[in-house]
Amino acid sequence: MMRIASLCIVALAGVAGYLQIESRLPWSPFAIPAVLESELQVAEPAPVVVGKKAQATAQVSVPEPRAQFIPETAAPSVHAGSAILLNDGNLRAFWFAGSREGASDVVIQTAVFDSKSSSWSSPEVVIDRVSAEKGLSRYIKKLGNPLPVRSSQGTLQLYFVTVSVGGWAGSSISWMESNDEGISWSRPQRLITSPALNLSSLIKAPGFDFTDGTLGLPVYHEWMGKFGELIRVDGGRVIDKRRMSSGRALLQPIVFIDAPEKAVAYFRQARSAGPPRIASALTESAGQSWVSGADLDLANPNAAIAGLQLANGDRLIALNDLESARHRLVLAIAPAGTNNWNVIAELESDQTMTNGLYREFSYPSLLLGANGEVHLIYTYDRKKMKHIQFDPRWIESKKNSKGSS
Repeated sequence: MMRIASLCIVALAGVAGYLQIESRLPWSPFAIPAVLESELQVAEPAPVVVGKKAQATAQVSVPEPRAQFIPETAAPSVHAGSAILLNDGNLRAFWFAGSREGASDVVIQTAVFDSKSSSWSSPEVVIDRVSAEKGLSRYIKKLGNPLPVRSSQGTLQLYFVTVSVGGWAGSSISWMESNDEGISWSRPQRLITSPALNLSSLIKAPGFDFTDGTLGLPVYHEWMGKFGELIRVDGGRVIDKRRMSSGRALLQPIVFIDAPEKAVAYFRQARSAGPPRIASALTESAGQSWVSGADLDLANPNAAIAGLQLANGDRLIALNDLESARHRLVLAIAPAGTNNWNVIAELESDQTMTNGLYREFSYPSLLLGANGEVHLIYTYDRKKMKHIQFDPRWIESKKNSKGSS
């Protein structure tokens, strides 16, 4: 009886949500950022010279990735990092920190990466559970998954997950806005994705713009099944939404835009049957409808993935390419507009177990810097946030060496 009652509530909420959504007109096309091959700044191939001296010269011309940990706080557990490019060319990262995931003492923290000195500032608290309760005027049990977004007006927005009852399946999305690049923030507001219950909406992956200035946010649900959904947001208000995946076991979609009407989404795989692979869905209607695509030949142990379109159009994914656990983190690349994925670098791998457990390297976030460099932020063993900066020439060299092998 309880299950039937729950299904009725969900059905009524879905119908009410459908009736309340104002826009069922054709969506505006995706906004396509300018992509110029010259912006990649890939070095010209060095002349072929025999000898060790030539090899040393080639190594100098392609800088190796630079890795560092974001300064720690007293929190024993950190997770779910993300970052955004600031107007001055620096980066601002966000993550949640506390005694453990889901604890009442979890806060959202932030730090700034100075691109000139290649150093991070000390972390600061953006919002905690108590201030979220006051701002939202409702009980908040826990916080999670901060995601920064640049609005069409140029302001910085921070979306994050709040839970009042139950686990993550009972979550909703809230947001704040900053007019000074994250130094100060407005009062938090709830993002109403469904006017009836407004439950089980979570966020992880970056958003993107439509040509009419509205924001597209790939979100996901975990209550009575897992699925992805694309919502259109205008001024903090959801004006339309469409389901992105079929079935009940796909979540945390990331989106690559190919053309004004075409895009592909990749999903974290949570199904119990079949090989654990990254799933996909396709749209040719600017996100209004989606059809299931073929799984990628990339393993996914029910873990978050991150995606980034490079300046030359190539696609980059950071992932745990394992069938179980999250103790290996790699980079994979596919040429522009294709699904021909190749792993080009192993970033982390733990082959020794401590107390029966591997260390975890998870929840990656990718970002393109002001000069074409690639930034990766991820959870390091749930204890630290790690940052790696890649020169685009290094990525290109890895892709070329993989292609010729």
